[in-house]
Amino acid sequence: MPFWEEGPSKAIDEILASEFDLLLGRRTYEIFAAYWPYAGDNPIGTAFNKATKYVATRTLDRLDWQNSQHLGTLEEIRRLKASEGPALHIWGSGNLLQTLIAAELIDEHRIWIFPLILGKGKRLFENSVPPRSFTLIDTYSTTKGVLINTYCPAGPIPKLPAEHLGAPSEAELARRKKLTTELDQG
Repeated sequence: MPFWEEGPSKAIDEILASEFDLLLGRRTYEIFAAYWPYAGDNPIGTAFNKATKYVATRTLDRLDWQNSQHLGTLEEIRRLKASEGPALHIWGSGNLLQTLIAAELIDEHRIWIFPLILGKGKRLFENSVPPRSFTLIDTYSTTKGVLINTYCPAGPIPKLPAEHLGAPSEAELARRKKLTTELDQG
């Protein structure tokens, strides 16, 4: 909260002013459903309560939060994304996000970087996500150093032609050999 100021508040207000639905994983749904319907007169709660909540889950049989719908498969998410309707926003839902990135179902990433380290946490891009490049389409820096970046997927990482790399040095060849040996040994 010490980094919250006009910039992040303005960005959140702009997001909440647009029409959107939510695509949530089970854990995030359970957290949100236990809080936002009871948050009173709160702009985030108002927008979240209004939105249709699509919940990607195989384990929840009942969704009690108003306007919530069950999605059980990636194909159902593909059909939802291809259908007419408001934008789909994912808030939290890290495991679901990994699946959607790998399936190339994310059109835009809004990544907020706060100037602090809290310690070990969950990785945004896990090993299951294939290497991809992004195009920065918007960036905003607050007076307290928060960076709000918007990226669009730009496809696979382009490979450099071999002539740009040059011949590897003896030190590089030794490093590669050592790495291969370590990998072979497990």
